[in-house]
Amino acid sequence: MIRTLLVGALLAAAASPALAQPRPDPNWPCVQRKVPTLAAGTIWSGPDLEEAGPWGSDFEAAALAQRLSSRRTPLDEMDGLIDAFATAAGPEKAKRLTRVFAGALELINTERQRIIAGIERYARGQQGFAERIRDAADRITQVKDSPASVTPKELEELETRFAWDKRIFDERNQSLQYVCETPVLLEQRLFEIARRLQARLS
Repeated sequence: MIRTLLVGALLAAAASPALAQPRPDPNWPCVQRKVPTLAAGTIWSGPDLEEAGPWGSDFEAAALAQRLSSRRTPLDEMDGLIDAFATAAGPEKAKRLTRVFAGALELINTERQRIIAGIERYARGQQGFAERIRDAADRITQVKDSPASVTPKELEELETRFAWDKRIFDERNQSLQYVCETPVLLEQRLFEIARRLQARLS
């Protein structure tokens, strides 16, 4: 009975939200599609990034890119920061706003890649944890089929350990589902940065 219930629970937890829709990467645990790198062409319709020059060489553009990319900066503060930069940029406004986007693109891609790698490590740990719980369920089933093999106290300890491990597994899976949203939130942030920058190019 424990084995049957466990298999259903682990399929719902370890594979969910992964089983909610088909996905190219069978090891990716999130409902959200895995997009390792955001391409400028899918987000930016302004001036060419290379023609604008290296964003890291423009101190003010780099500083603004870092402010806009940081999740600590509220979205409603972006307009004021961009307007102040655009006003000070003068005749090179379009070029320098483009550098800001190039910096935000690189910074957000770097952070997303770090988070995606962490999600994959976490998911591998959950898979190992699931195997451990399945083994424990098998052990409890065997013991109940041969009650003379252990004492009642030993059986109680096995069941307590199993229940505790299952609780930790479920809590870790809930955390994983929350973390899965982060790459998407960063992608949405980059689209918002691009939209606001492009609105000030003319």
